[in-house]
Amino acid sequence: MGRYEQLEAFVEVVDQQSFSGAGEKMGLVKSVLSRRVSELENRLGVKLLNRTTRKLSLTGAGEQLYQQASVLLSELLDAEQKVSDEQVSLTGRLKIAAPLSFGHKYLSSAITDFAKLHPAIDISLDLNDREIDLVAEGFDLTIRIGGLEDSTLIVRKLGVIRFATAASEDYLKQHGTPQHPAELTQHQGLMYSNISAKQEWTFRDQDKNIVAVPNIRLRVNNGDFLTKAAVSGLGIVTSPTFLLNSYIRSGQLREILADYKPEETGLYALFPPGRLIPRRVKVLVDYLQKQYGDLPEWDKGLI
Repeated sequence: MGRYEQLEAFVEVVDQQSFSGAGEKMGLVKSVLSRRVSELENRLGVKLLNRTTRKLSLTGAGEQLYQQASVLLSELLDAEQKVSDEQVSLTGRLKIAAPLSFGHKYLSSAITDFAKLHPAIDISLDLNDREIDLVAEGFDLTIRIGGLEDSTLIVRKLGVIRFATAASEDYLKQHGTPQHPAELTQHQGLMYSNISAKQEWTFRDQDKNIVAVPNIRLRVNNGDFLTKAAVSGLGIVTSPTFLLNSYIRSGQLREILADYKPEETGLYALFPPGRLIPRRVKVLVDYLQKQYGDLPEWDKGLI
């Protein structure tokens, strides 16, 4: 077995924190990877991994080899793809995670168009509102809206996410239309539960924040569900404009508190730490950045 295959197996096992996860990503059975890592250890005469039934950990020698080998392999991959035709010859697998509502509404067309441009790339897309562990789950990148707390991840901003506050005409006729965020204490609120456990919303009034505390009637970890609840008249919702604007345009919802919009946040692509980003990932991110610029499709004509 060649040195490259042994190093590749070792680095991927460390990245995925398991032989089975590495095997799934590389398209190899677990026993093949285990044999390659063992051959590497025998050739070097050192133990690289501490193997237990629950987890893997690096030895001192393994940590040293991983740091150097991961960079070398990434540079080799990047060099190989740089000499290929970027438009038709990008190859490999892309494993991507993205929020469910955003992915369904606005990532689907971008990903399918990208796949048509690069037919040799295989794409695996996980649409889910849960927090993704890129390293443990073997993702190449994840699309995330705001909330960047993990400083170890590599981040690239794709665009801006704006917010609006809205309710149905039926709800506003029955309960009145708030003119100031402070009046939300008298109203029913619909909250996206993955953002915050606090029963408060924050609005901007010129250079200061206004914190409002509505009566949270419903908590859901999916934006489409909340939007439909607002359309049905259940309460007031503060959500990204990519969810609300089509309903506002159609008249199913009416924007309120337009002078006190919540602060904007970013749409980001996040990559695992420790290795250079493969060229196929860079090309995809460049493509998405062009799609989701400062004024994306969902905000044109209404922000």
